[in-house]
Amino acid sequence: MSAAAASRRRPRRTRYRRRLRSRLILAFALLGFSLTLLLAYSANWVRNRVEDELVLDVMNRNISLYQQRYFRSEGRQRDLPVEQMRAFVFTPDKFEQLRVEEPDWYELPDGIHSLSGTNADGSPFSYRLAVRKTPDAWFFLAYDMTQATRGEQRFYRALVVVVVVFTALSLLIGWWSASRVMSPVSELAQRLRRSGRTAEPEALAAGFADDEVGELAKALDDYAARLTQVVQRDREFNADVSHELRTPLAVIKGAVELLLAKPDLDEKTRGRLLRIQRAEQQCTDLISALLLLSRSERGHGATDVARVAEQLLDAHRAQLGGKPVELRIEGERGLIADAPEAAVTVALNNLIGNAVKYTQEGSVVVRLHPHAVEVIDSGPGLSEEDAKRLFERGYRGTHAGHSQGGGIGLSIVRRLCELYGWDVRVRPGPERGVVAMLRFAPPSGAPVSAQRGQ
Repeated sequence: MSAAAASRRRPRRTRYRRRLRSRLILAFALLGFSLTLLLAYSANWVRNRVEDELVLDVMNRNISLYQQRYFRSEGRQRDLPVEQMRAFVFTPDKFEQLRVEEPDWYELPDGIHSLSGTNADGSPFSYRLAVRKTPDAWFFLAYDMTQATRGEQRFYRALVVVVVVFTALSLLIGWWSASRVMSPVSELAQRLRRSGRTAEPEALAAGFADDEVGELAKALDDYAARLTQVVQRDREFNADVSHELRTPLAVIKGAVELLLAKPDLDEKTRGRLLRIQRAEQQCTDLISALLLLSRSERGHGATDVARVAEQLLDAHRAQLGGKPVELRIEGERGLIADAPEAAVTVALNNLIGNAVKYTQEGSVVVRLHPHAVEVIDSGPGLSEEDAKRLFERGYRGTHAGHSQGGGIGLSIVRRLCELYGWDVRVRPGPERGVVAMLRFAPPSGAPVSAQRGQ
Protein backbone atom coordinates (compact mmCIF):
# COMPACT_ATOMS: atom_id res chain seq x y z
CA MET A 1 0.00 0.00 0.00
CA SER A 2 1.41 3.40 -0.93
CA ALA A 3 1.79 6.33 1.44
CA ALA A 4 -0.60 8.42 -0.65
CA ALA A 5 -3.24 5.68 -0.59
CA ALA A 6 -2.97 5.47 3.19
CA SER A 7 -3.28 9.25 3.50
CA ARG A 8 -6.34 9.21 1.26
CA ARG A 9 -8.04 6.61 3.43
CA ARG A 10 -7.10 8.07 6.80
CA PRO A 11 -9.54 11.02 6.81
CA ARG A 12 -12.49 8.71 6.05
CA ARG A 13 -12.29 7.09 9.48
CA THR A 14 -12.67 10.47 11.23
CA ARG A 15 -14.77 12.22 8.64
CA TYR A 16 -17.98 11.99 10.68
CA ARG A 17 -16.27 13.20 13.86
CA ARG A 18 -14.73 16.21 12.13
CA ARG A 19 -17.81 17.42 10.23
CA LEU A 20 -18.91 20.78 11.62
CA ARG A 21 -22.55 20.02 10.82
CA SER A 22 -22.49 16.88 12.97
CA ARG A 23 -20.88 18.76 15.83
CA LEU A 24 -23.55 21.49 15.65
CA ILE A 25 -26.35 18.91 15.76
CA LEU A 26 -24.69 17.15 18.69
CA ALA A 27 -24.25 20.46 20.51
CA PHE A 28 -27.96 21.31 20.09
CA ALA A 29 -28.98 17.84 21.30
CA LEU A 30 -26.71 18.02 24.36
CA LEU A 31 -27.88 21.55 25.16
CA GLY A 32 -31.54 20.54 24.89
CA PHE A 33 -30.98 17.43 27.01
CA SER A 34 -29.05 19.35 29.67
CA LEU A 35 -31.56 22.20 29.92
CA THR A 36 -34.57 19.84 29.97
CA LEU A 37 -32.94 17.64 32.59
CA LEU A 38 -32.11 20.68 34.72
CA LEU A 39 -35.66 22.00 34.34
CA ALA A 40 -37.12 18.59 35.27
CA TYR A 41 -34.90 18.37 38.33
CA SER A 42 -35.83 21.91 39.37
CA ALA A 43 -39.54 21.28 38.84
CA ASN A 44 -39.40 18.07 40.88
CA TRP A 45 -37.47 19.79 43.68
CA VAL A 46 -39.92 22.71 43.80
CA ARG A 47 -42.89 20.33 43.74
CA ASN A 48 -41.55 18.25 46.62
CA ARG A 49 -40.62 21.34 48.60
CA VAL A 50 -44.05 22.97 48.18
CA GLU A 51 -45.87 19.70 48.84
CA ASP A 52 -43.89 19.08 52.03
CA GLU A 53 -44.57 22.56 53.30
CA LEU A 54 -48.29 22.27 52.58
CA VAL A 55 -48.56 18.84 54.22
CA LEU A 56 -46.63 19.96 57.28
CA ASP A 57 -48.77 23.08 57.63
CA VAL A 58 -52.03 21.15 57.27
CA MET A 59 -51.00 18.44 59.71
CA ASN A 60 -49.74 20.90 62.33
CA ARG A 61 -52.96 22.91 62.16
CA ASN A 62 -55.16 19.81 62.25
CA ILE A 63 -53.42 18.13 65.17
CA SER A 64 -53.61 21.37 67.15
CA LEU A 65 -57.30 21.63 66.29
CA TYR A 66 -57.82 17.99 67.23
CA GLN A 67 -56.11 18.50 70.58
CA GLN A 68 -58.29 21.54 71.36
CA ARG A 69 -61.54 19.79 70.42
CA TYR A 70 -60.61 16.74 72.47
CA PHE A 71 -60.04 18.68 75.65
CA ARG A 72 -63.10 20.88 75.10
CA SER A 73 -65.29 17.82 74.71
CA GLU A 74 -63.62 16.23 77.76
CA GLY A 75 -62.44 13.27 75.70
CA ARG A 76 -65.70 12.58 73.95
CA GLN A 77 -64.73 13.78 70.39
CA ARG A 78 -62.18 11.38 68.97
CA ASP A 79 -62.86 11.72 65.24
CA LEU A 80 -61.35 14.37 62.99
CA PRO A 81 -63.42 15.12 59.85
CA VAL A 82 -60.50 15.51 57.43
CA GLU A 83 -60.01 13.41 54.24
CA GLN A 84 -57.01 11.08 54.11
CA MET A 85 -56.33 11.67 57.80
CA ARG A 86 -56.98 9.51 60.84
CA ALA A 87 -56.70 10.75 64.40
CA PHE A 88 -55.71 8.70 67.41
CA VAL A 89 -55.54 9.61 71.07
CA PHE A 90 -54.10 7.58 73.91
CA THR A 91 -54.64 8.33 77.57
CA PRO A 92 -51.99 7.40 80.19
CA ASP A 93 -53.69 4.08 80.87
CA LYS A 94 -53.17 3.16 77.20
CA PHE A 95 -49.47 4.07 76.99
CA GLU A 96 -48.27 0.56 77.77
CA GLN A 97 -50.64 -0.92 75.20
CA LEU A 98 -49.28 1.56 72.62
CA ARG A 99 -45.70 0.54 73.45
CA VAL A 100 -46.54 -3.10 72.72
CA GLU A 101 -48.73 -2.62 69.65
CA GLU A 102 -46.98 0.33 67.99
CA PRO A 103 -43.40 0.58 69.32
CA ASP A 104 -42.44 2.98 66.49
CA TRP A 105 -45.15 5.43 67.51
CA TYR A 106 -44.29 5.08 71.18
CA GLU A 107 -40.69 6.18 70.62
CA LEU A 108 -41.46 9.13 68.31
CA PRO A 109 -41.02 12.66 69.69
CA ASP A 110 -43.30 15.57 68.95
CA GLY A 111 -43.30 16.67 65.34
CA ILE A 112 -44.06 15.42 61.83
CA HIS A 113 -42.55 12.08 60.79
CA SER A 114 -42.53 10.09 57.54
CA LEU A 115 -43.20 6.35 57.80
CA SER A 116 -43.26 3.76 55.03
CA GLY A 117 -43.08 0.00 54.66
CA THR A 118 -45.00 -3.04 53.50
CA ASN A 119 -48.26 -4.42 54.84
CA ALA A 120 -48.79 -8.06 55.76
CA ASP A 121 -50.40 -8.69 52.35
CA GLY A 122 -47.33 -7.27 50.59
CA SER A 123 -48.86 -3.93 49.58
CA PRO A 124 -46.74 -0.84 50.25
CA PHE A 125 -47.81 1.92 52.60
CA SER A 126 -46.57 5.44 53.16
CA TYR A 127 -47.90 8.09 55.51
CA ARG A 128 -47.00 11.16 57.52
CA LEU A 129 -47.54 11.03 61.26
CA ALA A 130 -48.02 14.10 63.43
CA VAL A 131 -47.17 13.48 67.08
CA ARG A 132 -48.26 15.67 69.99
CA LYS A 133 -47.60 14.30 73.50
CA THR A 134 -49.02 15.88 76.65
CA PRO A 135 -49.11 14.51 80.23
CA ASP A 136 -52.86 13.91 79.91
CA ALA A 137 -52.94 12.35 76.43
CA TRP A 138 -50.89 11.53 73.40
CA PHE A 139 -52.29 12.64 70.06
CA PHE A 140 -51.42 11.06 66.71
CA LEU A 141 -52.59 12.28 63.30
CA ALA A 142 -51.84 9.99 60.32
CA TYR A 143 -51.97 11.38 56.79
CA ASP A 144 -52.09 8.68 54.08
CA MET A 145 -49.40 9.43 51.44
CA THR A 146 -49.93 6.29 49.31
CA GLN A 147 -51.83 8.15 46.60
CA ALA A 148 -49.35 10.98 46.74
CA THR A 149 -46.50 8.50 46.30
CA ARG A 150 -48.20 6.98 43.27
CA GLY A 151 -48.76 10.44 41.88
CA GLU A 152 -45.10 11.23 42.47
CA GLN A 153 -44.08 8.12 40.50
CA ARG A 154 -46.38 9.13 37.65
CA PHE A 155 -44.84 12.58 37.80
CA TYR A 156 -41.34 11.07 37.53
CA ARG A 157 -42.38 9.06 34.47
CA ALA A 158 -43.87 12.16 32.91
CA LEU A 159 -40.62 14.03 33.51
CA VAL A 160 -38.67 11.24 31.78
CA VAL A 161 -41.00 11.47 28.78
CA VAL A 162 -40.63 15.25 28.73
CA VAL A 163 -36.82 14.98 28.78
CA VAL A 164 -36.82 12.46 25.91
CA VAL A 165 -39.31 14.46 23.83
CA PHE A 166 -37.53 17.77 24.29
CA THR A 167 -34.14 16.18 23.59
CA ALA A 168 -35.52 14.77 20.32
CA LEU A 169 -37.00 18.19 19.54
CA SER A 170 -33.60 19.80 20.21
CA LEU A 171 -32.02 17.25 17.88
CA LEU A 172 -34.46 18.15 15.11
CA ILE A 173 -33.94 21.86 15.68
CA GLY A 174 -30.18 21.32 15.66
CA TRP A 175 -30.39 19.37 12.42
CA TRP A 176 -32.48 22.10 10.80
CA SER A 177 -30.28 24.92 12.13
CA ALA A 178 -27.05 23.17 11.16
CA SER A 179 -28.40 22.61 7.64
CA ARG A 180 -29.26 26.30 7.34
CA VAL A 181 -25.96 27.44 8.83
CA MET A 182 -23.76 25.04 6.87
CA SER A 183 -25.55 25.47 3.54
CA PRO A 184 -23.48 28.53 2.49
CA VAL A 185 -20.28 26.84 3.65
CA SER A 186 -21.08 23.71 1.63
CA GLU A 187 -21.90 25.81 -1.42
CA LEU A 188 -18.61 27.68 -1.01
CA ALA A 189 -16.73 24.37 -0.83
CA GLN A 190 -18.44 23.09 -3.99
CA ARG A 191 -17.66 26.28 -5.90
CA LEU A 192 -14.08 26.19 -4.68
CA ARG A 193 -13.82 22.56 -5.83
CA ARG A 194 -15.14 23.45 -9.29
CA SER A 195 -12.87 26.46 -9.47
CA GLY A 196 -9.81 24.31 -8.79
CA ARG A 197 -10.41 22.30 -11.98
CA THR A 198 -9.83 25.28 -14.27
CA ALA A 199 -6.78 27.36 -15.05
CA GLU A 200 -8.59 30.60 -14.20
CA PRO A 201 -10.24 30.45 -10.75
CA GLU A 202 -13.91 31.42 -10.47
CA ALA A 203 -14.82 34.51 -8.43
CA LEU A 204 -16.54 33.30 -5.27
CA ALA A 205 -17.51 36.40 -3.30
CA ALA A 206 -20.17 37.55 -5.79
CA GLY A 207 -22.40 34.58 -4.97
CA PHE A 208 -22.60 35.12 -1.21
CA ALA A 209 -24.09 37.64 1.18
CA ASP A 210 -22.01 40.17 3.07
CA ASP A 211 -21.56 37.98 6.14
CA GLU A 212 -18.88 35.74 7.59
CA VAL A 213 -19.09 33.30 4.65
CA GLY A 214 -18.89 36.23 2.26
CA GLU A 215 -15.75 37.47 4.03
CA LEU A 216 -14.27 33.99 3.74
CA ALA A 217 -15.11 33.93 0.02
CA LYS A 218 -13.41 37.32 -0.46
CA ALA A 219 -10.30 36.07 1.34
CA LEU A 220 -10.26 32.95 -0.85
CA ASP A 221 -10.62 35.08 -3.99
CA ASP A 222 -7.70 37.21 -2.90
CA TYR A 223 -5.61 34.15 -2.09
CA ALA A 224 -6.51 32.51 -5.41
CA ALA A 225 -5.54 35.66 -7.31
CA ARG A 226 -2.16 35.85 -5.59
CA LEU A 227 -1.58 32.13 -6.03
CA THR A 228 -2.47 32.35 -9.73
CA GLN A 229 0.04 35.13 -10.16
CA VAL A 230 2.73 33.07 -8.44
CA VAL A 231 1.97 30.02 -10.59
CA GLN A 232 1.91 32.11 -13.73
CA ARG A 233 5.27 33.69 -12.92
CA ASP A 234 6.67 30.26 -12.10
CA ARG A 235 5.50 28.83 -15.42
CA GLU A 236 6.87 31.76 -17.34
CA PHE A 237 10.19 31.43 -15.52
CA ASN A 238 10.37 27.70 -16.23
CA ALA A 239 9.53 28.24 -19.87
CA ASP A 240 12.17 30.97 -20.19
CA VAL A 241 14.82 28.89 -18.40
CA SER A 242 13.99 25.87 -20.54
CA HIS A 243 14.28 27.89 -23.72
CA GLU A 244 17.51 29.58 -22.65
CA LEU A 245 19.07 26.25 -21.65
CA ARG A 246 17.96 24.39 -24.75
CA THR A 247 19.62 26.95 -27.03
CA PRO A 248 23.24 26.38 -25.85
CA LEU A 249 22.57 22.65 -25.60
CA ALA A 250 21.43 22.66 -29.23
CA VAL A 251 24.64 24.48 -30.16
CA ILE A 252 26.70 21.91 -28.24
CA LYS A 253 24.81 19.04 -29.88
CA GLY A 254 25.34 20.44 -33.38
CA ALA A 255 29.03 21.10 -32.76
CA VAL A 256 29.60 17.60 -31.38
CA GLU A 257 27.83 15.98 -34.32
CA LEU A 258 29.99 17.98 -36.77
CA LEU A 259 33.16 17.00 -34.93
CA LEU A 260 32.16 13.34 -34.79
CA ALA A 261 31.58 13.39 -38.54
CA LYS A 262 35.28 14.06 -39.19
CA PRO A 263 37.07 10.89 -40.31
CA ASP A 264 40.49 11.81 -38.91
CA LEU A 265 39.52 11.84 -35.22
CA ASP A 266 41.64 9.79 -32.88
CA GLU A 267 39.93 7.42 -30.40
CA LYS A 268 40.72 9.55 -27.37
CA THR A 269 39.09 12.65 -28.85
CA ARG A 270 36.15 10.63 -30.16
CA GLY A 271 35.59 9.18 -26.67
CA ARG A 272 35.54 12.66 -25.15
CA LEU A 273 33.12 13.91 -27.78
CA LEU A 274 30.82 10.94 -27.17
CA ARG A 275 30.90 11.73 -23.47
CA ILE A 276 29.94 15.35 -24.19
CA GLN A 277 27.14 14.08 -26.43
CA ARG A 278 25.77 11.83 -23.69
CA ALA A 279 25.95 14.65 -21.15
CA GLU A 280 24.09 16.94 -23.56
CA GLN A 281 21.37 14.34 -24.07
CA GLN A 282 21.11 13.79 -20.30
CA CYS A 283 20.73 17.54 -19.71
CA THR A 284 18.07 17.76 -22.44
CA ASP A 285 16.08 14.88 -20.94
CA LEU A 286 16.39 16.35 -17.45
CA ILE A 287 15.20 19.76 -18.61
CA SER A 288 12.20 18.19 -20.37
CA ALA A 289 11.30 16.16 -17.26
CA LEU A 290 11.64 19.13 -14.93
CA LEU A 291 9.51 21.23 -17.25
CA LEU A 292 6.77 18.58 -17.14
CA LEU A 293 6.97 18.50 -13.34
CA SER A 294 6.82 22.28 -13.01
CA ARG A 295 3.70 22.41 -15.20
CA SER A 296 2.18 19.24 -13.69
CA GLU A 297 1.54 18.10 -17.24
CA ARG A 298 1.41 14.39 -17.90
CA GLY A 299 2.85 13.94 -21.36
CA HIS A 300 2.13 10.84 -23.42
CA GLY A 301 4.26 8.61 -25.57
CA ALA A 302 5.19 5.02 -26.33
CA THR A 303 8.66 4.59 -24.85
CA ASP A 304 10.48 1.27 -25.21
CA VAL A 305 11.85 0.73 -21.72
CA ALA A 306 14.31 -1.98 -22.82
CA ARG A 307 15.86 0.31 -25.44
CA VAL A 308 16.20 3.15 -22.93
CA ALA A 309 17.79 0.78 -20.38
CA GLU A 310 20.30 -0.49 -22.96
CA GLN A 311 21.29 3.07 -23.90
CA LEU A 312 21.75 3.98 -20.25
CA LEU A 313 23.85 0.88 -19.55
CA ASP A 314 26.04 1.68 -22.57
CA ALA A 315 26.52 5.22 -21.27
CA HIS A 316 27.49 4.01 -17.79
CA ARG A 317 29.87 1.38 -19.19
CA ALA A 318 31.85 4.18 -20.77
CA GLN A 319 32.14 5.88 -17.37
CA LEU A 320 33.18 2.92 -15.23
CA GLY A 321 36.85 3.90 -15.43
CA GLY A 322 38.15 0.36 -14.98
CA LYS A 323 35.88 -0.45 -12.02
CA PRO A 324 35.22 -4.26 -11.99
CA VAL A 325 31.44 -4.00 -12.36
CA GLU A 326 29.39 -5.93 -14.91
CA LEU A 327 26.36 -4.12 -16.35
CA ARG A 328 23.75 -6.30 -18.05
CA ILE A 329 20.07 -6.45 -18.89
CA GLU A 330 17.80 -9.42 -18.33
CA GLY A 331 14.21 -10.34 -19.05
CA GLU A 332 11.91 -10.14 -22.04
CA ARG A 333 11.70 -7.02 -24.15
CA GLY A 334 8.44 -5.40 -25.07
CA LEU A 335 7.66 -3.23 -22.06
CA ILE A 336 6.17 0.05 -23.35
CA ALA A 337 5.58 3.01 -21.03
CA ASP A 338 2.91 5.61 -21.82
CA ALA A 339 5.17 8.59 -21.15
CA PRO A 340 7.71 10.74 -22.99
CA GLU A 341 11.11 9.14 -23.40
CA ALA A 342 12.70 11.96 -21.40
CA ALA A 343 10.62 11.15 -18.30
CA VAL A 344 11.39 7.41 -18.49
CA THR A 345 15.08 8.13 -19.10
CA VAL A 346 15.42 10.46 -16.12
CA ALA A 347 13.64 8.06 -13.74
CA LEU A 348 15.54 4.97 -14.87
CA ASN A 349 18.88 6.78 -15.14
CA ASN A 350 18.73 7.87 -11.50
CA LEU A 351 18.14 4.30 -10.35
CA ILE A 352 20.87 2.84 -12.57
CA GLY A 353 23.25 5.70 -11.80
CA ASN A 354 22.91 5.16 -8.03
CA ALA A 355 23.48 1.43 -8.44
CA VAL A 356 26.64 1.96 -10.52
CA LYS A 357 27.87 4.71 -8.24
CA TYR A 358 27.79 2.69 -5.01
CA THR A 359 28.82 -0.71 -6.47
CA GLN A 360 32.58 -1.04 -6.32
CA GLU A 361 32.66 -4.57 -7.69
CA GLY A 362 30.21 -7.19 -8.81
CA SER A 363 27.27 -6.46 -11.08
CA VAL A 364 24.36 -4.16 -11.79
CA VAL A 365 21.45 -5.97 -13.41
CA VAL A 366 18.47 -4.34 -15.08
CA ARG A 367 15.71 -6.97 -15.04
CA LEU A 368 12.62 -6.41 -17.18
CA HIS A 369 9.16 -7.61 -16.13
CA PRO A 370 5.82 -7.35 -17.97
CA HIS A 371 4.87 -4.13 -16.15
CA ALA A 372 7.97 -3.15 -14.22
CA VAL A 373 11.75 -2.94 -14.28
CA GLU A 374 14.14 -3.84 -11.46
CA VAL A 375 17.64 -2.49 -10.89
CA ILE A 376 19.65 -4.94 -8.77
CA ASP A 377 23.18 -4.19 -7.59
CA SER A 378 25.75 -5.95 -5.43
CA GLY A 379 26.84 -2.87 -3.55
CA PRO A 380 27.07 -2.33 0.22
CA GLY A 381 23.28 -2.23 0.65
CA LEU A 382 21.30 0.11 2.86
CA SER A 383 19.46 0.10 6.16
CA GLU A 384 15.70 -0.01 6.66
CA GLU A 385 15.79 3.65 7.74
CA ASP A 386 17.58 4.62 4.53
CA ALA A 387 15.08 2.60 2.47
CA LYS A 388 12.18 4.53 4.06
CA ARG A 389 13.70 8.00 3.58
CA LEU A 390 15.71 7.56 0.39
CA PHE A 391 13.19 9.43 -1.79
CA GLU A 392 13.04 12.48 0.49
CA ARG A 393 14.52 15.60 -1.01
CA GLY A 394 18.09 16.19 0.22
CA TYR A 395 18.38 12.83 1.99
CA ARG A 396 21.58 11.03 0.96
CA GLY A 397 21.63 8.06 3.30
CA THR A 398 24.33 6.69 5.57
CA HIS A 399 25.88 4.72 2.71
CA ALA A 400 26.59 7.88 0.68
CA GLY A 401 29.77 8.70 2.59
CA HIS A 402 31.69 11.57 1.03
CA SER A 403 30.27 11.03 -2.47
CA GLN A 404 29.13 14.02 -4.47
CA GLY A 405 25.49 14.84 -5.03
CA GLY A 406 22.74 16.86 -3.38
CA GLY A 407 20.32 14.00 -2.80
CA ILE A 408 17.67 15.33 -5.21
CA GLY A 409 17.89 12.71 -7.99
CA LEU A 410 15.61 10.18 -6.30
CA SER A 411 13.33 13.02 -5.20
CA ILE A 412 12.82 13.81 -8.89
CA VAL A 413 12.04 10.12 -9.48
CA ARG A 414 9.41 10.26 -6.74
CA ARG A 415 7.80 13.34 -8.27
CA LEU A 416 7.72 11.72 -11.69
CA CYS A 417 6.02 8.69 -10.16
CA GLU A 418 3.40 10.89 -8.54
CA LEU A 419 2.80 12.66 -11.85
CA TYR A 420 2.45 9.53 -13.97
CA GLY A 421 0.96 7.19 -11.41
CA TRP A 422 4.01 4.95 -11.26
CA ASP A 423 5.29 3.10 -8.25
CA VAL A 424 8.93 3.09 -7.14
CA ARG A 425 10.28 0.98 -4.29
CA VAL A 426 13.72 0.44 -2.83
CA ARG A 427 14.57 -2.42 -0.49
CA PRO A 428 17.72 -4.19 0.72
CA GLY A 429 18.81 -7.14 -1.39
CA PRO A 430 18.38 -10.73 -0.17
CA GLU A 431 22.09 -11.07 0.71
CA ARG A 432 23.64 -7.72 -0.07
CA GLY A 433 23.11 -4.76 -2.35
CA VAL A 434 19.91 -2.92 -3.19
CA VAL A 435 16.84 -3.81 -5.26
CA ALA A 436 15.01 -0.84 -6.82
CA MET A 437 11.74 -1.51 -8.67
CA LEU A 438 9.97 0.92 -10.99
CA ARG A 439 6.44 -0.22 -11.82
CA PHE A 440 4.70 1.49 -14.74
CA ALA A 441 1.24 -0.09 -14.44
CA PRO A 442 -0.06 -0.82 -10.92
CA PRO A 443 -2.19 -3.99 -10.74
CA SER A 444 -5.17 -2.05 -9.35
CA GLY A 445 -5.27 0.24 -12.36
CA ALA A 446 -5.29 3.32 -10.14
CA PRO A 447 -2.39 5.75 -9.84
CA VAL A 448 -0.04 4.88 -7.03
CA SER A 449 2.51 7.31 -5.72
CA ALA A 450 6.10 6.64 -4.83
CA GLN A 451 6.82 4.14 -2.08
CA ARG A 452 9.56 4.88 0.39
CA GLY A 453 10.75 1.46 1.14
CA GLN A 454 8.81 -1.69 1.92
